[in-house]
Amino acid sequence: MKLKRKRKLVTYLNLLDQPIQFNPFVFSRKFLLWALLGLLGGFIAGLYWIILEFLTHQLAFFEGWLVIPTMAICGLLAGLIIHFIGDPGEIHLIVNNIRFNKGKLDPKNNPSMILSSLLCIASGGSLGPEAPLVQVIGSSGTYLGKLFRLKGEDLRSMSIAGMASGFTAMFGAPLGGSLFALEILHHKHAVEYYKAIMPAFVASCFSYVVFALITKLDLGTLWTLPTYEMLNKFDFLYAVLFAIIAASFGWLFIFCTKFLKNLFAKLNVPIYVRTCIGGILLGIIVFYVPITRYFSHYELSTLLTSEFSIKMLITILFLKILAISVTVTSGWRGGFIIPLFFTGATLGLIIHHFIPSISLSLTIVSCMAAINACVTRTPMSTTILLATLTGFTYFIPILFASLTGYFLAPRIPFIGSQMSDEKDE
Repeated sequence: MKLKRKRKLVTYLNLLDQPIQFNPFVFSRKFLLWALLGLLGGFIAGLYWIILEFLTHQLAFFEGWLVIPTMAICGLLAGLIIHFIGDPGEIHLIVNNIRFNKGKLDPKNNPSMILSSLLCIASGGSLGPEAPLVQVIGSSGTYLGKLFRLKGEDLRSMSIAGMASGFTAMFGAPLGGSLFALEILHHKHAVEYYKAIMPAFVASCFSYVVFALITKLDLGTLWTLPTYEMLNKFDFLYAVLFAIIAASFGWLFIFCTKFLKNLFAKLNVPIYVRTCIGGILLGIIVFYVPITRYFSHYELSTLLTSEFSIKMLITILFLKILAISVTVTSGWRGGFIIPLFFTGATLGLIIHHFIPSISLSLTIVSCMAAINACVTRTPMSTTILLATLTGFTYFIPILFASLTGYFLAPRIPFIGSQMSDEKDE
Protein backbone atom coordinates (compact mmCIF):
# COMPACT_ATOMS: atom_id res chain seq x y z
CA MET A 1 0.00 0.00 0.00
CA LYS A 2 2.77 2.43 0.92
CA LEU A 3 4.52 1.75 -2.41
CA LYS A 4 1.30 2.47 -4.35
CA ARG A 5 0.83 5.74 -2.48
CA LYS A 6 4.39 6.78 -3.25
CA ARG A 7 3.86 5.96 -6.95
CA LYS A 8 0.67 8.02 -7.00
CA LEU A 9 2.45 10.93 -5.33
CA VAL A 10 5.27 10.77 -7.91
CA THR A 11 2.69 10.68 -10.69
CA TYR A 12 0.89 13.75 -9.33
CA LEU A 13 4.18 15.64 -8.92
CA ASN A 14 5.12 14.78 -12.51
CA LEU A 15 1.79 16.19 -13.65
CA LEU A 16 2.48 19.38 -11.73
CA ASP A 17 5.85 19.61 -13.45
CA GLN A 18 4.16 19.72 -16.86
CA PRO A 19 2.98 23.00 -18.37
CA ILE A 20 -0.78 23.67 -18.50
CA GLN A 21 -1.41 22.58 -22.08
CA PHE A 22 -4.94 23.97 -22.39
CA ASN A 23 -4.05 27.44 -21.11
CA PRO A 24 -4.02 30.06 -23.91
CA PHE A 25 -2.87 32.86 -21.56
CA VAL A 26 0.47 33.96 -20.17
CA PHE A 27 -0.23 32.64 -16.67
CA SER A 28 1.05 29.12 -16.03
CA ARG A 29 1.86 26.65 -13.27
CA LYS A 30 4.39 29.09 -11.86
CA PHE A 31 1.73 31.79 -11.61
CA LEU A 32 -0.41 29.43 -9.54
CA LEU A 33 2.54 28.74 -7.23
CA TRP A 34 3.22 32.47 -6.78
CA ALA A 35 -0.48 33.04 -6.06
CA LEU A 36 -0.54 30.15 -3.56
CA LEU A 37 2.50 31.61 -1.82
CA GLY A 38 0.83 35.02 -1.68
CA LEU A 39 -2.32 33.53 -0.14
CA LEU A 40 -0.25 31.65 2.42
CA GLY A 41 1.86 34.74 3.13
CA GLY A 42 -1.20 36.92 3.64
CA PHE A 43 -2.68 34.38 6.05
CA ILE A 44 0.56 34.12 8.07
CA ALA A 45 0.95 37.90 8.18
CA GLY A 46 -2.67 38.43 9.17
CA LEU A 47 -2.48 35.89 11.98
CA TYR A 48 0.82 37.36 13.19
CA TRP A 49 -0.64 40.88 13.21
CA ILE A 50 -3.72 39.84 15.22
CA ILE A 51 -1.56 38.12 17.87
CA LEU A 52 0.80 41.10 17.93
CA GLU A 53 -2.06 43.56 18.45
CA PHE A 54 -3.46 41.43 21.29
CA LEU A 55 -0.09 41.16 23.08
CA THR A 56 0.62 44.87 22.57
CA HIS A 57 -2.73 45.78 24.09
CA GLN A 58 -2.06 43.55 27.10
CA LEU A 59 1.47 44.85 27.73
CA ALA A 60 0.45 48.49 27.18
CA PHE A 61 -1.14 48.32 30.65
CA PHE A 62 2.34 48.61 32.16
CA GLU A 63 3.17 52.31 31.99
CA GLY A 64 5.31 54.74 33.97
CA TRP A 65 8.15 53.12 35.89
CA LEU A 66 6.55 49.68 35.33
CA VAL A 67 7.66 49.83 31.70
CA ILE A 68 11.28 49.24 32.77
CA PRO A 69 10.78 45.82 34.44
CA THR A 70 8.23 44.89 31.76
CA MET A 71 10.68 45.42 28.89
CA ALA A 72 13.51 43.83 30.86
CA ILE A 73 11.46 40.67 31.47
CA CYS A 74 10.27 40.51 27.85
CA GLY A 75 13.86 40.96 26.68
CA LEU A 76 15.00 38.16 28.98
CA LEU A 77 12.25 35.82 27.74
CA ALA A 78 13.03 36.63 24.09
CA GLY A 79 16.70 35.92 24.73
CA LEU A 80 15.90 32.59 26.40
CA ILE A 81 13.76 31.61 23.41
CA ILE A 82 16.62 32.40 21.02
CA HIS A 83 19.14 30.60 23.29
CA PHE A 84 17.17 27.37 23.65
CA ILE A 85 15.13 27.13 20.42
CA GLY A 86 17.62 28.62 17.95
CA ASP A 87 18.96 31.91 16.65
CA PRO A 88 16.87 33.01 13.63
CA GLY A 89 19.51 35.52 12.58
CA GLU A 90 18.99 39.02 11.22
CA ILE A 91 18.37 40.63 7.85
CA HIS A 92 22.01 40.26 6.74
CA LEU A 93 21.65 36.46 7.07
CA ILE A 94 18.58 36.50 4.81
CA VAL A 95 20.48 38.53 2.21
CA ASN A 96 23.44 36.15 2.34
CA ASN A 97 21.22 33.08 1.93
CA ILE A 98 19.51 34.58 -1.12
CA ARG A 99 22.86 35.43 -2.69
CA PHE A 100 25.08 32.50 -1.75
CA ASN A 101 22.81 29.65 -0.60
CA LYS A 102 20.94 29.21 -3.90
CA GLY A 103 18.13 31.37 -2.60
CA LYS A 104 17.19 28.96 0.18
CA LEU A 105 15.84 30.31 3.47
CA ASP A 106 15.80 27.73 6.26
CA PRO A 107 12.42 27.51 8.06
CA LYS A 108 13.75 25.56 11.07
CA ASN A 109 14.22 28.70 13.19
CA ASN A 110 10.84 30.23 12.33
CA PRO A 111 9.30 29.32 15.74
CA SER A 112 12.15 31.16 17.47
CA MET A 113 11.74 34.20 15.21
CA ILE A 114 7.97 34.35 15.69
CA LEU A 115 7.99 33.98 19.49
CA SER A 116 10.97 36.25 20.19
CA SER A 117 9.86 39.00 17.79
CA LEU A 118 6.32 39.02 19.20
CA LEU A 119 7.70 39.64 22.69
CA CYS A 120 10.19 42.27 21.49
CA ILE A 121 7.72 44.23 19.37
CA ALA A 122 4.68 43.95 21.65
CA SER A 123 6.59 45.09 24.73
CA GLY A 124 7.71 48.28 23.01
CA GLY A 125 11.00 47.67 21.20
CA SER A 126 11.85 50.10 18.40
CA LEU A 127 11.68 47.43 15.71
CA GLY A 128 8.74 46.43 13.53
CA PRO A 129 7.28 43.13 12.30
CA GLU A 130 8.50 43.40 8.70
CA ALA A 131 11.74 41.47 9.32
CA PRO A 132 10.04 38.49 11.07
CA LEU A 133 7.41 38.34 8.33
CA VAL A 134 10.09 38.44 5.63
CA GLN A 135 11.97 35.58 7.29
CA VAL A 136 8.92 33.39 7.91
CA ILE A 137 7.11 33.93 4.59
CA GLY A 138 10.37 33.89 2.60
CA SER A 139 11.28 30.50 4.07
CA SER A 140 7.72 29.34 3.29
CA GLY A 141 8.47 30.24 -0.32
CA THR A 142 11.58 28.07 -0.17
CA TYR A 143 9.54 25.21 1.29
CA LEU A 144 6.88 25.45 -1.43
CA GLY A 145 9.56 25.65 -4.11
CA LYS A 146 11.22 22.48 -2.85
CA LEU A 147 7.84 20.73 -2.51
CA PHE A 148 7.11 21.39 -6.16
CA ARG A 149 10.69 20.55 -7.15
CA LEU A 150 11.78 23.96 -8.34
CA LYS A 151 15.49 24.55 -8.82
CA GLY A 152 17.93 27.32 -9.61
CA GLU A 153 16.46 30.77 -10.25
CA ASP A 154 12.90 29.47 -9.95
CA LEU A 155 13.54 28.40 -6.35
CA ARG A 156 15.34 31.67 -5.58
CA SER A 157 12.39 33.59 -7.07
CA MET A 158 9.97 31.77 -4.77
CA SER A 159 12.01 32.81 -1.73
CA ILE A 160 12.15 36.42 -2.92
CA ALA A 161 8.42 36.37 -3.69
CA GLY A 162 7.83 35.24 -0.10
CA MET A 163 9.97 38.10 1.18
CA ALA A 164 8.00 40.53 -0.99
CA SER A 165 4.75 39.17 0.47
CA GLY A 166 6.04 39.91 3.97
CA PHE A 167 7.02 43.48 3.12
CA THR A 168 3.73 44.08 1.30
CA ALA A 169 1.57 42.80 4.16
CA MET A 170 3.30 45.12 6.60
CA PHE A 171 3.40 48.22 4.41
CA GLY A 172 0.15 47.72 2.51
CA ALA A 173 1.92 48.55 -0.77
CA PRO A 174 2.30 45.66 -3.27
CA LEU A 175 4.49 47.59 -5.71
CA GLY A 176 6.71 49.19 -3.06
CA GLY A 177 6.95 45.99 -1.02
CA SER A 178 7.98 43.97 -4.07
CA LEU A 179 10.68 46.42 -5.11
CA PHE A 180 11.92 46.67 -1.52
CA ALA A 181 12.48 42.91 -1.40
CA LEU A 182 14.52 43.13 -4.62
CA GLU A 183 16.49 46.26 -3.76
CA ILE A 184 17.57 45.21 -0.28
CA LEU A 185 19.34 42.20 -1.84
CA HIS A 186 21.51 44.27 -4.13
CA HIS A 187 25.26 44.74 -4.08
CA LYS A 188 27.84 46.76 -6.02
CA HIS A 189 25.28 49.59 -6.10
CA ALA A 190 22.90 47.82 -8.49
CA VAL A 191 19.71 45.79 -8.37
CA GLU A 192 20.53 42.27 -9.49
CA TYR A 193 17.47 40.13 -8.90
CA TYR A 194 15.16 41.62 -11.52
CA LYS A 195 14.24 38.10 -12.73
CA ALA A 196 12.13 37.69 -9.59
CA ILE A 197 10.11 40.85 -10.15
CA MET A 198 7.01 39.12 -11.59
CA PRO A 199 6.85 36.43 -8.87
CA ALA A 200 7.22 39.21 -6.30
CA PHE A 201 4.40 41.26 -7.83
CA VAL A 202 1.97 38.33 -8.07
CA ALA A 203 2.64 37.00 -4.56
CA SER A 204 2.45 40.52 -3.10
CA CYS A 205 -0.94 41.25 -4.64
CA PHE A 206 -2.48 38.07 -3.26
CA SER A 207 -0.83 38.61 0.12
CA TYR A 208 -2.13 42.18 0.24
CA VAL A 209 -5.74 41.13 -0.31
CA VAL A 210 -5.69 38.27 2.22
CA PHE A 211 -3.95 40.37 4.88
CA ALA A 212 -6.48 43.19 4.45
CA LEU A 213 -9.41 40.77 4.71
CA ILE A 214 -8.07 39.11 7.86
CA THR A 215 -6.99 42.23 9.75
CA LYS A 216 -9.77 44.50 8.40
CA LEU A 217 -7.29 47.38 8.37
CA ASP A 218 -8.09 50.47 6.30
CA LEU A 219 -6.57 50.41 2.84
CA GLY A 220 -4.86 53.64 1.89
CA THR A 221 -2.81 56.36 3.51
CA LEU A 222 -1.32 55.37 6.86
CA TRP A 223 0.10 58.76 7.87
CA THR A 224 -1.75 61.91 6.82
CA LEU A 225 0.35 64.88 5.77
CA PRO A 226 -0.90 68.38 4.87
CA THR A 227 -1.89 68.77 1.23
CA TYR A 228 1.08 69.57 -0.98
CA GLU A 229 1.14 71.30 -4.36
CA MET A 230 4.38 71.74 -6.24
CA LEU A 231 4.18 75.46 -7.02
CA ASN A 232 7.87 76.27 -6.71
CA LYS A 233 10.43 74.94 -9.16
CA PHE A 234 13.04 75.07 -6.39
CA ASP A 235 11.21 72.37 -4.42
CA PHE A 236 13.58 69.81 -5.96
CA LEU A 237 16.54 71.69 -4.53
CA TYR A 238 14.83 71.91 -1.14
CA ALA A 239 14.25 68.14 -1.25
CA VAL A 240 17.96 67.57 -1.95
CA LEU A 241 18.99 70.01 0.81
CA PHE A 242 16.76 68.30 3.39
CA ALA A 243 17.99 64.92 2.18
CA ILE A 244 21.61 65.93 2.82
CA ILE A 245 20.72 66.82 6.41
CA ALA A 246 18.76 63.58 6.84
CA ALA A 247 21.62 61.51 5.39
CA SER A 248 23.92 62.91 8.06
CA PHE A 249 21.52 61.53 10.67
CA GLY A 250 21.55 58.24 8.78
CA TRP A 251 25.31 58.22 9.31
CA LEU A 252 24.75 59.04 12.99
CA PHE A 253 22.39 56.07 13.34
CA ILE A 254 24.85 53.72 11.63
CA PHE A 255 27.74 54.97 13.77
CA CYS A 256 25.66 54.63 16.94
CA THR A 257 24.67 51.07 16.00
CA LYS A 258 28.26 50.03 15.20
CA PHE A 259 29.48 51.51 18.49
CA LEU A 260 26.83 49.75 20.59
CA LYS A 261 27.36 46.50 18.71
CA ASN A 262 31.04 46.52 19.65
CA LEU A 263 30.13 47.45 23.21
CA PHE A 264 27.70 44.54 23.59
CA ALA A 265 30.20 42.18 21.94
CA LYS A 266 32.79 43.06 24.60
CA LEU A 267 30.41 41.96 27.35
CA ASN A 268 30.84 38.34 26.21
CA VAL A 269 27.63 37.17 27.91
CA PRO A 270 24.78 34.87 26.74
CA ILE A 271 22.22 36.44 24.43
CA TYR A 272 19.49 36.42 27.08
CA VAL A 273 21.65 38.64 29.28
CA ARG A 274 22.16 41.06 26.38
CA THR A 275 18.45 41.17 25.56
CA CYS A 276 17.64 41.78 29.24
CA ILE A 277 20.15 44.65 29.42
CA GLY A 278 18.68 46.02 26.20
CA GLY A 279 15.20 45.85 27.73
CA ILE A 280 16.33 47.82 30.77
CA LEU A 281 17.91 50.53 28.62
CA LEU A 282 14.86 50.75 26.37
CA GLY A 283 12.57 50.90 29.39
CA ILE A 284 14.51 53.86 30.78
CA ILE A 285 14.27 55.71 27.45
CA VAL A 286 10.53 55.02 27.18
CA PHE A 287 9.98 56.08 30.81
CA TYR A 288 11.31 59.58 30.06
CA VAL A 289 9.94 59.89 26.49
CA PRO A 290 6.92 57.55 26.05
CA ILE A 291 6.47 58.29 22.31
CA THR A 292 9.73 56.44 21.59
CA ARG A 293 8.02 53.18 22.62
CA TYR A 294 6.99 50.68 19.92
CA PHE A 295 7.91 50.66 16.24
CA SER A 296 6.04 53.90 15.45
CA HIS A 297 3.24 52.50 13.29
CA TYR A 298 0.73 54.56 15.29
CA GLU A 299 3.17 56.84 17.11
CA LEU A 300 4.12 58.58 13.87
CA SER A 301 0.52 59.80 13.48
CA THR A 302 0.63 61.07 17.07
CA LEU A 303 3.87 62.89 16.30
CA LEU A 304 2.35 64.61 13.26
CA THR A 305 -0.82 65.73 15.04
CA SER A 306 0.73 66.85 18.35
CA GLU A 307 2.27 70.20 19.21
CA PHE A 308 5.71 69.33 20.58
CA SER A 309 8.17 72.07 21.46
CA ILE A 310 11.40 72.26 19.47
CA LYS A 311 13.35 71.12 22.54
CA MET A 312 11.11 68.07 22.90
CA LEU A 313 11.38 67.23 19.19
CA ILE A 314 15.18 67.28 19.39
CA THR A 315 15.03 65.03 22.46
CA ILE A 316 12.70 62.62 20.65
CA LEU A 317 14.98 62.55 17.61
CA PHE A 318 18.16 61.58 19.45
CA LEU A 319 16.49 59.20 21.90
CA LYS A 320 14.65 57.41 19.07
CA ILE A 321 17.94 56.92 17.20
CA LEU A 322 19.43 55.55 20.43
CA ALA A 323 16.38 53.33 21.04
CA ILE A 324 16.56 51.78 17.55
CA SER A 325 20.31 51.22 17.93
CA VAL A 326 19.90 49.55 21.33
CA THR A 327 17.08 47.36 20.03
CA VAL A 328 19.11 46.24 17.01
CA THR A 329 22.38 45.57 18.84
CA SER A 330 21.13 43.96 22.05
CA GLY A 331 19.64 40.96 20.26
CA TRP A 332 16.01 42.05 20.03
CA ARG A 333 14.28 40.89 16.84
CA GLY A 334 12.37 42.99 14.32
CA GLY A 335 12.76 45.42 11.43
CA PHE A 336 13.87 49.04 11.49
CA ILE A 337 12.15 50.55 8.42
CA ILE A 338 9.16 52.25 10.07
CA PRO A 339 11.24 53.43 13.08
CA LEU A 340 13.56 55.11 10.58
CA PHE A 341 10.57 56.78 8.94
CA PHE A 342 9.59 58.08 12.39
CA THR A 343 13.10 59.47 12.87
CA GLY A 344 12.95 61.19 9.49
CA ALA A 345 9.54 62.70 10.25
CA THR A 346 10.84 64.07 13.57
CA LEU A 347 13.81 65.64 11.80
CA GLY A 348 11.45 67.15 9.22
CA LEU A 349 9.38 68.78 11.96
CA ILE A 350 12.54 70.23 13.49
CA ILE A 351 13.72 71.68 10.16
CA HIS A 352 10.27 73.12 9.46
CA HIS A 353 10.40 74.92 12.80
CA PHE A 354 13.41 76.90 11.54
CA ILE A 355 12.22 77.21 7.90
CA PRO A 356 8.41 77.49 8.17
CA SER A 357 8.04 79.06 4.71
CA ILE A 358 8.72 75.73 2.97
CA SER A 359 5.97 73.09 2.78
CA LEU A 360 5.81 70.92 5.90
CA SER A 361 4.87 67.87 3.83
CA LEU A 362 7.86 68.33 1.52
CA THR A 363 10.22 68.74 4.47
CA ILE A 364 8.95 65.67 6.31
CA VAL A 365 8.75 63.31 3.35
CA SER A 366 12.22 64.33 2.08
CA CYS A 367 13.80 63.53 5.44
CA MET A 368 11.89 60.24 5.75
CA ALA A 369 13.00 59.16 2.28
CA ALA A 370 16.64 60.15 2.63
CA ILE A 371 17.37 58.58 6.01
CA ASN A 372 15.78 55.27 4.98
CA ALA A 373 17.54 55.17 1.61
CA CYS A 374 20.84 56.04 3.31
CA VAL A 375 20.58 53.11 5.74
CA THR A 376 18.87 50.45 3.59
CA ARG A 377 20.08 51.51 0.09
CA THR A 378 16.61 51.17 -1.43
CA PRO A 379 15.84 54.47 -3.24
CA MET A 380 13.22 53.22 -5.72
CA SER A 381 11.08 51.26 -3.28
CA THR A 382 11.44 53.95 -0.60
CA THR A 383 9.96 56.47 -3.04
CA ILE A 384 6.96 54.29 -3.85
CA LEU A 385 6.41 53.22 -0.25
CA LEU A 386 6.36 56.78 1.06
CA ALA A 387 4.05 57.97 -1.69
CA THR A 388 1.65 55.17 -0.75
CA LEU A 389 1.92 55.50 3.03
CA THR A 390 1.69 59.30 3.21
CA GLY A 391 -0.53 60.12 0.23
CA PHE A 392 2.21 62.43 -1.11
CA THR A 393 1.28 62.23 -4.78
CA TYR A 394 4.32 64.01 -6.28
CA PHE A 395 6.88 61.25 -6.78
CA ILE A 396 9.69 63.41 -8.11
CA PRO A 397 10.69 65.30 -4.92
CA ILE A 398 10.65 62.02 -2.97
CA LEU A 399 12.81 60.40 -5.65
CA PHE A 400 15.31 63.27 -5.52
CA ALA A 401 15.52 62.91 -1.74
CA SER A 402 15.81 59.11 -1.89
CA LEU A 403 18.59 59.22 -4.48
CA THR A 404 20.44 61.88 -2.47
CA GLY A 405 20.27 59.71 0.66
CA TYR A 406 21.35 56.68 -1.35
CA PHE A 407 24.40 58.28 -2.95
CA LEU A 408 25.44 59.85 0.36
CA ALA A 409 25.27 56.48 2.13
CA PRO A 410 28.52 55.25 3.72
CA ARG A 411 30.71 53.06 1.53
CA ILE A 412 30.49 50.25 4.10
CA PRO A 413 26.74 49.48 4.25
CA PHE A 414 24.68 49.12 7.39
CA ILE A 415 23.54 45.67 6.22
CA GLY A 416 26.97 44.07 5.92
CA SER A 417 25.89 41.38 3.44
CA GLN A 418 25.13 44.11 0.86
CA MET A 419 28.90 44.49 0.38
CA SER A 420 30.50 42.98 -2.70
CA ASP A 421 32.10 39.62 -2.07
CA GLU A 422 34.89 37.70 -3.72
CA LYS A 423 32.27 35.18 -4.82
CA ASP A 424 30.76 37.88 -7.01
CA GLU A 425 33.99 38.83 -8.72
